[in-house]
Amino acid sequence: MARITERSALVALGLLLAFSAPAATPADYVASVQRARSERVEQLRQMDGYLALTASGWLEPGSNSVGSAPDNHFPVSGAPAHLGVLELATDGQVRLHLADTRGITVDGAPAVIDNVLRTQGSDGKQRPTRVGFGSSYLYVIENGAQRGLRVKDNDAPLRTHFPGFDYFPIDPSWRIEADWVPFKPSHTLKMAYVTGTVSDTPIAGKAVFRRDGRSYELLPIEEDGRLFFVFSDRTAGKLTYGGARFLYAAAPKNGKLVLDFNLAENPPCAITPHVVCPLAPPENRLKLAVTAGEKKFDEAEK
Repeated sequence: MARITERSALVALGLLLAFSAPAATPADYVASVQRARSERVEQLRQMDGYLALTASGWLEPGSNSVGSAPDNHFPVSGAPAHLGVLELATDGQVRLHLADTRGITVDGAPAVIDNVLRTQGSDGKQRPTRVGFGSSYLYVIENGAQRGLRVKDNDAPLRTHFPGFDYFPIDPSWRIEADWVPFKPSHTLKMAYVTGTVSDTPIAGKAVFRRDGRSYELLPIEEDGRLFFVFSDRTAGKLTYGGARFLYAAAPKNGKLVLDFNLAENPPCAITPHVVCPLAPPENRLKLAVTAGEKKFDEAEK
């Protein structure tokens, strides 16, 4: 099951931001963090990312009408008044029956009336079918047994005028060398999502670190050879997003790894309501205030 619906983009950002440097703070550390932050924002502003999302919703079994008219199940700005009907079958297949094919494309080709729509697949590696209209396109995602509509417009103001983030001051003391404790056999971590779904995720080990004389633990998910931490702390809901923050780290080496909380980032659902994200599991809710990394994205509340 894809951990987030924009998973590939997030993994790419994680690989960009995760450091493989030793725990000793490099002389140009502040500049390197500033550079990583700038690169993250520029990556988010790229076309077809989650900042381009303008509409979303979960399909009901059977018929789900789509279009700009208010009587549709999914009102979508910029679409024809009655674009068509999404049919969700009991086996999870989704078909789109168009009311009119004029001006509509499917994966860049002229549309036909009846279309089977691919999702991203359970492993997140398949490109969903894109149905284009005007400057926008829609596609269908899957999250377990659920199927969801997503609409993107690369002219969306959030993408074209994304303001970036507020940050805690860069503090080298939050770049921490942790011990890696492998699990033999691997453990299972229950990951809950904002949709209410829960998945069992294999966990190969835990990172153990010290801060202010106390010991703390975090459980990561392994993704593409790196470690992905979904955590929260005592700033959550106040200075930082309440559901979780994300942190990427290079794979452990010789029983050690670096946790650089100055690179802790907001999940997509802190920025837009149109993305499904995991919540910090109870095991990763730190009983300390991590005053490092990205602060709450206040623009999401405006």
